[in-house]
Amino acid sequence: MTTKKTFLVLLVAAALALVAAPASAHQRPWSATWARAMQAPAGESWQGPNWSLDGFDGQSLRQELRVSRGGDSVRVTISNRYGTGPLRVTGASIGKPGADGAVRPGTLRPLTFAGRASTTVPAGTERTGDAAYLRVAALERLSITLYFSAPTGPATFHESSADTSYLAAGDHRFDPRAAAFTGRNHASYFLSRVDVGGRPSPSVVTFGDSITDGVSATPGTDGRYPDRLAERIAAAGLPYGVLNTGLSGNELLNDSATAGESGLHRFQHDVLDQPGVRTVVVLEGVNDIGLAGWLGRPLTAETLIDGHRALIAAAHAEGVRIIGATITPIAGSFYDSPEAEAIRDAVNDWIRTGGEYDAVADFDLALAEPGGDRMRAEYATLDLLHPNDAGLAAMADTIDLATL
Repeated sequence: MTTKKTFLVLLVAAALALVAAPASAHQRPWSATWARAMQAPAGESWQGPNWSLDGFDGQSLRQELRVSRGGDSVRVTISNRYGTGPLRVTGASIGKPGADGAVRPGTLRPLTFAGRASTTVPAGTERTGDAAYLRVAALERLSITLYFSAPTGPATFHESSADTSYLAAGDHRFDPRAAAFTGRNHASYFLSRVDVGGRPSPSVVTFGDSITDGVSATPGTDGRYPDRLAERIAAAGLPYGVLNTGLSGNELLNDSATAGESGLHRFQHDVLDQPGVRTVVVLEGVNDIGLAGWLGRPLTAETLIDGHRALIAAAHAEGVRIIGATITPIAGSFYDSPEAEAIRDAVNDWIRTGGEYDAVADFDLALAEPGGDRMRAEYATLDLLHPNDAGLAAMADTIDLATL
């Protein structure tokens, strides 16, 4: 039997929906402000267990993110690219986060899809929602809550979010409190893009592996190198969104069950299909080099260079500017070997001097010891492969904003 409290919640949600998604919402100009690469459900990794294999059932999933540019409204894209069946989202809301999974009172808005509170996303597809009239500033954080009344099946997700996802039993879309959200996880689920409405602007996509993804950034600090780049762009008054489509463990040439489709296979969707994409910064190849040594796979510098050339050709075919980033230091890391270093040096020399990329971001030079191949101590984590927060900031500072 429906309680009075439940009835009032549903009544308020319905009223807000009428305000949030007028019939003309689809005609608004939209600009991408945040994105994340999606991957197939996978079990426990070096980061610990996640919820992707089990999915969700009768639960509310709350996730937080930081936008790169602002607007007068927002809309959200939900992904079921790697689902095994239709994904039913019973309802969703958006607001501005408080502390530890809470949402600031007065900021909660319903998210609708074609004017309805619920939506079903077929397997292998994505669905973009309606406008929610919530004004957001550049570099402001958002909280998105999805409610699933029935089993979702295995969840399309992103393994390394560098943020916390929160889980509660029951429907807590419009509950601003954190008390019910007792589950905690490091991964993110189903959210692939956020757009803002208002004056349209181009986007810069950062594309790569765990270093772009930001797995070594301090969690919850927005310390990834694309985050720092977004801060520089905002401070300079440039109207660009910055989208992070890095994927931990990703290779340029090889698909992986745990690290997603190869850079070659996902470049169209994760870069060229993003709304308003103007420029892409590519940092790919270190996992191809390192895993070739581990697995005994044949790899030459020319093969890796040909992979980069394929990305350049695809970008130029769609009028997108493409910046090549040199592969960061590996000396002393678990990828280090004379053969690996020779391939890395050859590829980096081609990126710097080949003239095929439209511009170069020399991350290797920014992070390496002067005259050496080892990452500077002040920029390195313990594995000597992933930069720390200071190293990630140094990478962002390396990019000449004029080249964007």
